[in-house]
Amino acid sequence: NTLKMAILSSQLLACALLVVQSATAFTLYSPNVHYIKPIMETNRLSRREITSSSLNVLKEPAIGLNGTSTVLEPKPLTISPPPVPTYLQTKANTPLLDLSNIISPEARARNVKLLAKAEFMNPGFSMKDRIASHILDTAISQGQLRKGGTVVAASSGNTGASIAMMAGKRGLKAVIITSPSCSQEKMDSIRAYGAELIVAETDQESDYMQMEVDLAKANPDWYAVNQYHNPRNADAHQASTGPEVWAQTGGAVTHFVMTASTGGTITGTSRHLKEQNPAVKTILADPYNSVFHHFHHTGEIVAPARGSAVEGAGKTNMPGVIDFGMIDDVVQVHDSDAFAMCHSLARTEGLMVGGSAGLNVHAAVKVAEDAPEGSTVVTVLCDLGVKYLSTVFREPTDSNYA
Repeated sequence: NTLKMAILSSQLLACALLVVQSATAFTLYSPNVHYIKPIMETNRLSRREITSSSLNVLKEPAIGLNGTSTVLEPKPLTISPPPVPTYLQTKANTPLLDLSNIISPEARARNVKLLAKAEFMNPGFSMKDRIASHILDTAISQGQLRKGGTVVAASSGNTGASIAMMAGKRGLKAVIITSPSCSQEKMDSIRAYGAELIVAETDQESDYMQMEVDLAKANPDWYAVNQYHNPRNADAHQASTGPEVWAQTGGAVTHFVMTASTGGTITGTSRHLKEQNPAVKTILADPYNSVFHHFHHTGEIVAPARGSAVEGAGKTNMPGVIDFGMIDDVVQVHDSDAFAMCHSLARTEGLMVGGSAGLNVHAAVKVAEDAPEGSTVVTVLCDLGVKYLSTVFREPTDSNYA
């Protein structure tokens, strides 16, 4: 009887050890490494014991009640990873950044905040990913565009790059027309996405915009993006940018500051914000040598002799997308001030953004300085500064800077 009791006790001890070691092995064979630490703490096992002796004990024969021995092999834990997006699915839902430290102490003392939407964090490094995907997907859903078809777009660069990127993913061909003033980086990216790039002979906006119309007429099966007059441009921002700004500020936004070229971002975003709170003020940040400031104050369209040096900001003719009923005021900004803000943001905030973003922030600082107590001013960082290393971020002494 004493011998039987001793054997039974040893079997019970072996079973207890197997339970402990099985739990440890269960952890070791799991692809989720973070389970190891709790098991280590629970079983009081050292890392050396887990990686060596514990596994050896596991594979030792276990004595059964009938005297037989069995080798227990651990079973791997199967866990499916959570869904993750493809690269292009990371579009939109960009963060809102706090730039309040660049406004004056007096403005901060009035509890004024300056926030900026980091649109350069879209897959194509600009806010134009929003309109490119919306316009193409709507055209496809309505049968205006089919896989293997060709899409043509006139662009100062960012829309062209976004269309080229989005078209390739959807099995479409893209033909992009731009002006000679488009930065080399944006031209190269358009080609890298597989699009055909056509550079107009002059910087006249009417030249490269008209080329899109002419090519679409000559090729009836091509789909023209027509971003300057396509209402889907503003619709994209009304459906995404506006709701994001409203949600990210908790409805506290009081001022929205944005430049315009097509006018899609300022029009669509403002529509949503004013639907939520009609008291929200929308201010258009306009470079000199653009039609918008004069039109807002006089109702007259007077084309300047030349356009702004800031790519994607201002216009020498009036686009059809912009809705001045959504705009409360227009603030003018010199090109030099826009570029100076780009350099300042890079060197003091670690933000390397393009000229239109510098223009927006410069205007937003002006608005914030005059804003009443408790105001929340929101603007947009339109695109990434790496697109302008050969232009905005060249030293002023460089002969190509001008």
